[in-house]
Amino acid sequence: MAGAVDLSGLKARAEARTSAGSSQAAPQRPAGPPADGAAPAGGAPVTVIDVDEASFQAEVIERSMTVPVVVDLWAEWCGPCKQLSPVLEKLAAEGRGAWVLAKIDVDANPRISQAFQVQSIPMVVVVAGGQPVTSFQGAQPEPQLRQWIGQLLDALRDQMPGIAEAEARAGGGEVEPAEAPEDPRFVAAEDALEAGDYAAATQAYEQILASEPANAEAQAALAQVKFLQRAESADPSAIARADAAPDDVDAQIAAADAQLAAQDVTGAFDRLVQTVARTSGDERDRARTHLVELFELFGTEDERVTTARRALARALY
Repeated sequence: MAGAVDLSGLKARAEARTSAGSSQAAPQRPAGPPADGAAPAGGAPVTVIDVDEASFQAEVIERSMTVPVVVDLWAEWCGPCKQLSPVLEKLAAEGRGAWVLAKIDVDANPRISQAFQVQSIPMVVVVAGGQPVTSFQGAQPEPQLRQWIGQLLDALRDQMPGIAEAEARAGGGEVEPAEAPEDPRFVAAEDALEAGDYAAATQAYEQILASEPANAEAQAALAQVKFLQRAESADPSAIARADAAPDDVDAQIAAADAQLAAQDVTGAFDRLVQTVARTSGDERDRARTHLVELFELFGTEDERVTTARRALARALY
């Protein structure tokens, strides 16, 4: 049934990404700071940032989706930190945005320290693609750090388009717009969906929303996954049963799902609007809630949704 549903673009996207590989465009994410080291308005590139617990997600995780973020964990009382940090800042400035140095005071940000399992400082952790990839402890001489940074960029350049972009900007070359990397959380959800594991896909989208309640893409995707799961078992005979029992709200809801799975969008909406009009109390609320959930499967500009919303308002008021 799901394959016949007009709004199953989510599943189609997962299947297309599987067949096309990394050429598929990444899902949109909420707007934040530039993902790489580029300046927002084309000025000097961002190379060094002070990060705290409140800004960690945006400044470290989001930036690391395109360029490596070198996290410098330090404290004011730490003598070796005062030797290491200036060298890292110098190298970051030379990098011109090919990588970003994030400075974190462990005393002021204990939860970050715990997350990185810091036992001694200075400690440097490289985050790429939202995950720690390598680290070291203790102060290091500049030549060794310079070599380490070069090896790091060489290892990640093909995977992280922001590195080459920053290098091209620094060299005055033409910069090709890079395709944004896929968010691994959405990739996991879409892989589960493509495999037909609706429970895992639902859980993956719910986890995204637990940390980002306003993530519109995750909200829409979760609504589609839940419907696709119901559509797999939609019974066309539910429509006839509902027609024979107009006061049975469960039957009307099941019939609306069956109609939607059969592409009868307007019929599904009309059925639930009429159910709302002739019921009251908890039953009316159940029918209304289900209808609103079906609205969420379509764009807000969809004429069928607009018409049904007006009809729902008349039924309610």
